[in-house]
Amino acid sequence: MNNFSYSRPATLREAAAQLGNEKAFGRTAILAGGTDLLGEMKDNLASPERLVPIRHLKELQGIRSMNGGLRIGASTLLADIVESPMVQQQTPLLAMAAGKVGTLQIRNMATIGGNLCQRPRCWYYRNNYPCFKHGGNVCYSATGENEYHAILAGGPSYIVHPSDTAPALVALGATVRISTGGRERSVPIEKFFVSPRQDPTRENILQANEILTEIEVPNAPAGSKAVYVKEMVREIWDFALCSVAAVVTVQGGIVRDVRIVLGGVAPIPYRAVKAEAALRGQPLTEAAAAAAGVAATDGARPLAKNAYKVPLTQAVVKRALLALA
Repeated sequence: MNNFSYSRPATLREAAAQLGNEKAFGRTAILAGGTDLLGEMKDNLASPERLVPIRHLKELQGIRSMNGGLRIGASTLLADIVESPMVQQQTPLLAMAAGKVGTLQIRNMATIGGNLCQRPRCWYYRNNYPCFKHGGNVCYSATGENEYHAILAGGPSYIVHPSDTAPALVALGATVRISTGGRERSVPIEKFFVSPRQDPTRENILQANEILTEIEVPNAPAGSKAVYVKEMVREIWDFALCSVAAVVTVQGGIVRDVRIVLGGVAPIPYRAVKAEAALRGQPLTEAAAAAAGVAATDGARPLAKNAYKVPLTQAVVKRALLALA
């Protein structure tokens, strides 16, 4: 790890000013929980000359009720989200997903903003191969070791997005607030993530001097049920082989509304719109859940060593939906 300086901004505006345009060149970096950034620095994946901590800023902390939902500061710890009575009551899907992140020790350090903005776990990227993520012009996983890589919407890079909270927030229709310290913008979370087809070097839309400040999460729809299911190699402290966040509203025995979002199978949280269409207007039976699972993988293009993810994803979607039946 290279030497670096450490500043402590007093306000959000000061933090954004300290980032400036140098963030674009890797000379400064935001430090929230640090569970991803410090690992990158130890592995020489990131070498910022200055760290700008933001977790202490009060405007980025806490869970507050708003009309029709919750406002969650981006520096709120995942453990606080898991344990929050407001989250458990109003958006239980988010509490479920946050509870699947890492271990209790990690959740007591990691923030929700950091979980959304973490870098990929691909071993080629993490081992400093000159791939797309490092400014190269090749994805080594395409023809190499690709057991854990994308089967949906992959290419030119076949990373999978590592966040557990992201699929849940997409399924809930959340909005993120982004600030430069003096100017703010709100973006639907579905538009926050950047696919490799848009730009293979980045995973989100944040500009050099922008900071993710808050997530606005609407209450779960009246009469809906939600679930988050995650399949891993190990039972704890692992990233998803496949995960499913599902929100289903059933009225009169018929599915009136449904949102299904997949994690661990695509470079960004993957909205399974074909699975939703297959289920909408149908009774939530085992046959309908199985059909939705098959539809969720329509268009899948597995690589040489990850074809197992196709039937796995189908089974996890089916299991998630039947848990709501």
